[in-house]
Amino acid sequence: MSILPNDTPADIPEDDAALERTLDLAARGIELVKLEGRVFLRFSGVVRYEGLHVPYRLVPSRGVLAKPSKWRKLDAAGRRALIEERTGDADLARLHQDAEEFVRDLAGDADDAGYDPMLFLDVLDELQTSEPAEYVFQRISQRLTHAIERDAEERHAARTKESINLAEYPRSFDVASRMGRKFIALLGPTNSGKTHRAMEALAKAPSGVYLAPLRLLALENYERLQAARPHGEAIKVSLITGEERRLVEGATHVASTVEMLDSKTPIDVAVIDEIQMLADRDRGAAWTAAVCGAPAAVVYLVGAPEARRAIEALAERLDVPLEVHVLKRMGPLEMEPMAVRKLSNLRRGDAVIAFSRREVLKWRDMITDKGLSVATVYGNLSPEVRRAQAERFRDGQADIVVGTDALAMGLNMPIARIVMTTTVKYNGVEEEEISAALAKQIAGRAGRYGVHDEGFVVGYDDETHQVMRSLMKEKIPAVATSGFAVAPSLEQLHRISAVTGETSLVKLLKRFVHNIDVPDGFFYPRITEDQNERAEWLDTLPLSVADKFMLSLVPISSRVPALQKAWEHWCLSLAKKIVVKLHGHSNPQQLFYMNLQEVEDQCRVYSAYAWLGYRAPDYFPSIALAQELAREASERVDALLQQQNAAARQRHGGKSGGKGGKHHEGRRR
Repeated sequence: MSILPNDTPADIPEDDAALERTLDLAARGIELVKLEGRVFLRFSGVVRYEGLHVPYRLVPSRGVLAKPSKWRKLDAAGRRALIEERTGDADLARLHQDAEEFVRDLAGDADDAGYDPMLFLDVLDELQTSEPAEYVFQRISQRLTHAIERDAEERHAARTKESINLAEYPRSFDVASRMGRKFIALLGPTNSGKTHRAMEALAKAPSGVYLAPLRLLALENYERLQAARPHGEAIKVSLITGEERRLVEGATHVASTVEMLDSKTPIDVAVIDEIQMLADRDRGAAWTAAVCGAPAAVVYLVGAPEARRAIEALAERLDVPLEVHVLKRMGPLEMEPMAVRKLSNLRRGDAVIAFSRREVLKWRDMITDKGLSVATVYGNLSPEVRRAQAERFRDGQADIVVGTDALAMGLNMPIARIVMTTTVKYNGVEEEEISAALAKQIAGRAGRYGVHDEGFVVGYDDETHQVMRSLMKEKIPAVATSGFAVAPSLEQLHRISAVTGETSLVKLLKRFVHNIDVPDGFFYPRITEDQNERAEWLDTLPLSVADKFMLSLVPISSRVPALQKAWEHWCLSLAKKIVVKLHGHSNPQQLFYMNLQEVEDQCRVYSAYAWLGYRAPDYFPSIALAQELAREASERVDALLQQQNAAARQRHGGKSGGKGGKHHEGRRR
């Protein structure tokens, strides 16, 4: 309710006016008022405190007498008795004492904050409200509090802006910014040989790093480097991902996920894969950091052609010479003339694409019901399981692979034809049509060079087929040439905390996004929605900024109750300084009592524990056991998928209902 003088009291009826005169209320500083659907008393007085002269007109705690309708029903004697009861000397003295205490407290707080107290106290003589004095005092105190907070916010925002300037972001990578670097962009569609060329250059270099978007790709290229013999000898190579370290003494090369970039050790060659992910909403900041911070004499930027303008803008900003090579697909990719329409029209070498785990397993079951064997790939599977399933398809043990768009990145498989069951995907908020970029990336997996002469794309139903035809013709928008995402580092959050005194992770992240200096918007601060949501809960725990920041980044889904529960347990344990140790399965058959979803979740929990272990080994020491348990769970998942596939085929006689021969024969025109 307003505390400002907006309303004008209605005239007191003649009998009430007479009553006021009879009781001599005005002489005692008392008014009888009808306002806001109430009849009430208002007391006037003056507080004098350290040179302040503060007049007031306030409603005491017992000042509201009745609603007008009830007041009208009272006779003169009843009204007089009620007024006399509420206007005793004790009532006047109590209100005056409350006003004195309020003026004294507020004046002290205002002086401490550098404000003139009368800016807030003047209103006490201007109020036209039926609210009791305690509510008025509370509102005025809130005004002062908000003013103090607003001033503090402005000071903190200014200090934050002074402490971090994103225009200087590239210079935060000392080694890269001081060395003479060269960028070589290898851009082209899937199956254009761009990654192969970059990896050949990396293998020949005296030292280098491969930066992957996925653990699976890091693992694949780790093994690829191990197998390479460019100078007649094996390369010493380490694998470093968030959840795993395979460190080799004297290693000259590293295969790593992009977030694990070592920006301190100079090397000869770096390969940054899937460079178009600069535009990714949640992970783009890792690619910005890699381009700015890869400490290599030559940096290969490998990805889709639509990233060219963005790469050129970055190279110019970083003052790094750029050489661009645009590669073409090595074999043709064509839309088939009509939709598949029937399961019986699927054939060996097909990759059937759905966009959720549930749909993938549903299509797997429908296809195995036709007697075909199926390999299964979706995001919830660990890299080890995805690779084992891919190898089964690659070796011809599985006729068809059914997967999500996880197939679109990595997993080199001899796919002859991509079959889209839908073009609609859940984006975390709602179902929406996939982008042309994703459609083309998925479709590009068909027609593996050296295995098939050409690749084919088809929709399962007519509508999906027509949408895919349109998406394949659509031009993909270029990656933006500014607004490159920069994620907060712990160092930056500590810097903001030092100048503002703030320790809340939510507020520190908010200051990073809204208050740091972004001179021209070329680099732009970003945090993920998941991190912000986690920060709110983490702020309720007695944790350091460093621990809260680390826990906000644990790679585990908060949308799966079992995984969220594990994460919360780790957070609470760290807050209480309790060491969390893992133990082997008390029952060796424990995994065999779990269904597929439960074993998948177990695998993810163990991987996330290992991630934590590398960052807080004193409290999460069972890293090796976590990795062993994750491997056991992965093997169990793979076995379950095989069993389910074999059981379905056995029910239907194990006869292949598909067309075509072995995968390596392909389909030629």
